[in-house]
Amino acid sequence: MLDVDCWKKGNHRKEKRESMNVLLTGRPGIGKTTLIKRLIKATSLSKGGFYTEEVREQGQRIGFSLTTLDGKKSLLAHIKIKSQYRVGRYGVDIDTFEAIGVESIRKAVSANEIIIIDEIGRMELFSRKFRETVLQALKTGRVVATIKKGRGYFIDEMKSRKDARVIKVNLKNRETLSSSLAQTVIDLVNRPHQEATLGNRP
Repeated sequence: MLDVDCWKKGNHRKEKRESMNVLLTGRPGIGKTTLIKRLIKATSLSKGGFYTEEVREQGQRIGFSLTTLDGKKSLLAHIKIKSQYRVGRYGVDIDTFEAIGVESIRKAVSANEIIIIDEIGRMELFSRKFRETVLQALKTGRVVATIKKGRGYFIDEMKSRKDARVIKVNLKNRETLSSSLAQTVIDLVNRPHQEATLGNRP
């Protein structure tokens, strides 16, 4: 696992020649989604995918929303959603997530765009289509994603990939990461793209 200071002091030159996806990890609330949103605003390069945010009412978190980079919005999870897929008190709307969130990744892969995925976490991993699509996206080497802290099913596999650079976001580095991530995206675009073939939807 790398932090931004290590990456900037020499590792950057070596790794930019390689096929490298970027996975941001860190504790909940540390600022991973904020970094993703800053990255989206900081570069005009073509990109697709989605990010998630908390839904709050009277100061209380009641769910999570999903926004695609082409402007579609939906609820990912909510205390009032009745679903067999649950994380704590939140029901997860897998069907809508697959129709909007997963499809946004597929479109970005097909369009040779930078692929934003926020996040690879417990709620999203209920979806088999999401897991399969993430694996295809990573083959392109153009993914910038957030991933839950700690270990777990699928999480360990993602973090141990040779084509993924895992960066731990913390209080010390989260401000300087904004500009570093923007340069990383430029590096991804400037190298030859790999091909990823998406099969028919199951």
